Amino acid sequence: MSLIRVILILCCIPFFGFSQSFWESDTSYNKNRVIGSTVGLGVGWSGSMIALSQVWYKDSWNGEFQFFNDGQEWLQMDKVGHAYTGYHLTRNTFNVYRWSGVNRNKSLLLGSIVGFGYLVNLEIFDGFSEDWGFSWWDIAANTAGAGFFVGQEMLWQEQRLLMKFSASLSPYAQYRPEVLGSSIPERILKDYNGQTYWISASPQSFTEKLAFLPPWLALSAGYSVDGKLHGMDNSFQISQNGSLKTYFAQRQFLLSLDVDFERIPTKSPFLITVFKALNHLKVPFPTIIFTPSAVDFRGIYF
Repeated sequence: MSLIRVILILCCIPFFGFSQSFWESDTSYNKNRVIGSTVGLGVGWSGSMIALSQVWYKDSWNGEFQFFNDGQEWLQMDKVGHAYTGYHLTRNTFNVYRWSGVNRNKSLLLGSIVGFGYLVNLEIFDGFSEDWGFSWWDIAANTAGAGFFVGQEMLWQEQRLLMKFSASLSPYAQYRPEVLGSSIPERILKDYNGQTYWISASPQSFTEKLAFLPPWLALSAGYSVDGKLHGMDNSFQISQNGSLKTYFAQRQFLLSLDVDFERIPTKSPFLITVFKALNHLKVPFPTIIFTPSAVDFRGIYF
């Protein structure tokens, strides 16, 4: 489902235009923008569902609804991914309606409805698939992600804690390419060993005592896994040069620096929109990695 998450997030990034005025959020209710945004989201929703039903689910559709308990799979990396998706779907829909001049509370409500509702729609599709099933764990993760955005807006009227994503190629996909991906795009999207989910925060946003720091400089805490080749099993054997080698999965917790692009001072509405899009991703920086067996340091971590 990782590919779907990326598509959903990209589809919800605010629309592009050609004039400076297009990029500026309206300060009052703009009927034309609201209608355009709603129609665009509706077309994207229904169109993507039709496409997914024909491409992603077509061969696994069995017509019988089933539940699936996947709470213990992949050391919960997929659940963090669901939360990340719910967060950004809600965030981007909120931003689209704020751009349209809708007030904050209504934009939060609409963002929550779209973000949560879309993912429930996908979960229902999973329920009719023989390969997966309707997962209450996924629903919980989707809710947590959307709630993480809404809660901050209600508490601070801004996002001080940003959910971000980074990825690189791990060495494990070669052993299970059918699961972890065979091409580079598939490996980035399917191999949890190469994925990291982050929460980034600018220290200056919490206290004026750190005003000497650049407002865009952020601290970032991440979560990933290593050696995870099977959804349920935390050990996996492969044959190498006539002998068996066992890989043991372990969780990874990371500390790093980051850039909060939305806190870079600019008066350009165009750059503000670009910075919002860039804030989906974590910037590579030196990183400390904590595992149950060791502490490691990377000069640059993607």
